[in-house]
Amino acid sequence: MKPFNVFPYDSKIDFLRLRWISLTVALLLLVVSFAAMGVRGFNFALDFTGGVGVELRYDQAPDVDTVREQLDAAGFHGAQVQNFGSGNDLLVRLQVGDGKQDAGTDQASSIGDAVAKAASLAGNPAQKRSSSVISAQVGKDLAINGLYAVLFVLVGFLFYISARFEKKFALAAIATTLHDVLICVGWFALSGHEFDLNVLAGVLSVMGFSINDTIVVFDRVRENFRGMRADAMTVLNTSINQTLSRTVITSFVALLSVVALYFYGGDSLRGMAEAMIIGIIIGTLSSIFIACPLLTMGFLKVTKQDLMPKAKDEAELARRP
Repeated sequence: MKPFNVFPYDSKIDFLRLRWISLTVALLLLVVSFAAMGVRGFNFALDFTGGVGVELRYDQAPDVDTVREQLDAAGFHGAQVQNFGSGNDLLVRLQVGDGKQDAGTDQASSIGDAVAKAASLAGNPAQKRSSSVISAQVGKDLAINGLYAVLFVLVGFLFYISARFEKKFALAAIATTLHDVLICVGWFALSGHEFDLNVLAGVLSVMGFSINDTIVVFDRVRENFRGMRADAMTVLNTSINQTLSRTVITSFVALLSVVALYFYGGDSLRGMAEAMIIGIIIGTLSSIFIACPLLTMGFLKVTKQDLMPKAKDEAELARRP
């Protein structure tokens, strides 16, 4: 695999020399993210705010993009249009008013009639099959469940890495992953792009990608601490350099996939792809410039003794035949 290395295996780039700069930049990004979330908030999509869902049927399979453009021109901005059932059926979901309260049944019916009229194509009229209210309470439940999912993943990471490595590594990995997630959601608050369930799925994917990349680096750190006769800074720098090609190649291939999804996956998947693009870029940089530098500071400072077999482990090994 050496011919595929982007960087030589024995590179000696001094990443930790920049640790104060990289951590300062990371802190500034977090401040901007928190400020954007506090001041601007999120542009929650229909999944979280509630609205109206309208089922349409056509005599012939309609062009979804054309229907979406006609609805936008008719004033139904941000309408979600997707196929369901047979190829002749479309589901249109849209917010009503400011999205703070549910629409009434009569209002949903009149909106459905207007949507069917606006979505009709030349020689291929749309027929309203049904229109119904999508409750905002469902969106609130989904948001709470999404938060529980994030907390569950973080706690799971904490226990796994503590058992696999050492508590200092677990705390550094969780801090790095939280940084990546907050930057990712902060981007949506700052840009005003819609935040829906697909974006939430992308954020959860970012957590998995970020922690995986960090664990690879930490695994090499552990090996080098036990095998190298060098100080902690040298071991950490060497570990980052040895895994650098793997990190860059893996991230680049993943980035190609989500960029293709962003441009060709349609509007419904664009938010998820955008979240993953931001997350992959930030996650790759954080595994290099944040994860290991955290292991050189304060109570997270790791030493050779932290990674050597503990006394109880040696006693158990001595009892084995």
